[in-house]
Amino acid sequence: MTSGSTTPAPGPAPAAAARSVTVRVPAKVNVQLAVGPPRADGFHDLANVFLAVGLYDEVTATEADALRVTVTGPDAAAVPTDTSNLAARAAQLLAARHGREPNVHLHIAKDIPVAGGMAGGSADGAGALLACDALWGTRTGTDELLRICAELGSDVPFSLVGGAALGRGRGERLTTLSAKGPLYWVFAVADGGLSTPEVYGEFDRLVAGRSVPDPDPSPAVLDALGSGDPADLAAALTAIAGGNDLQPAALSLRPSLAETLEAGTAAGALAALVSGSGPTCAFLAADETAAVEVAAALEASGTCRKARVAQAPAPGAVVVD
Repeated sequence: MTSGSTTPAPGPAPAAAARSVTVRVPAKVNVQLAVGPPRADGFHDLANVFLAVGLYDEVTATEADALRVTVTGPDAAAVPTDTSNLAARAAQLLAARHGREPNVHLHIAKDIPVAGGMAGGSADGAGALLACDALWGTRTGTDELLRICAELGSDVPFSLVGGAALGRGRGERLTTLSAKGPLYWVFAVADGGLSTPEVYGEFDRLVAGRSVPDPDPSPAVLDALGSGDPADLAAALTAIAGGNDLQPAALSLRPSLAETLEAGTAAGALAALVSGSGPTCAFLAADETAAVEVAAALEASGTCRKARVAQAPAPGAVVVD
């Protein structure tokens, strides 16, 4: 070393990258949705035959100094980023269970149609719950996760579980069902959404003064799901007039959905129904080739904004990164 030279002081160490966990979570279709009369608490008892389908949102939980939510993807602007978002509420509930602050950045990459009756918001809640549990290392048991899901909303427990299940009560009490596949579905995405409370309100108006039976699943629908035969499932759905007790209410609020259902049927779909509370319409196809043809015909018909093909059953929420 020459006289008078100095050794440079070391610079600051690079900041460690914040840890993150990503969870993929599926959409659902209500293969059958039997709705009972209104209860004293304003809800309805249901027999809800859930089937998870291969359209997914991804929820990434990243270490942060405070809770915040960001969203990208189709119709992201329609998704709330405050604490009304089920993903944010999931983080808050899980944090409260473990006596910690819900400091996390939740990023939702949307691919499930927004406000389309396919449980996209519920999926995000379930995805955030699993992602935060993995990120925080809180190791919450499955039963407790499902209890938190039920606090978040009726469809959230199924979003966590996936596959196929019968939902009782408000839909949150699940019994796993046998479902073979692949079953190919086409989903016609409408312009704008439908409010689930508004659809149930219209259901109540339409059935006012009539005796509404207690809801039960169709044995033929359950058997057809177990066999994985799309023709048998279509026949079972036809026998119960489509299987969705909310469909008349959705059609009453959005009469144009009838044209969408007719277009998909004319294109060769084996069965057609409004998915849950709508306004997305679901079409069961004989196979993948038929599904692609039905989707193309629906888009050409101008009766929907876009049509998506998806395979079922799909797994529930799963950590992918």
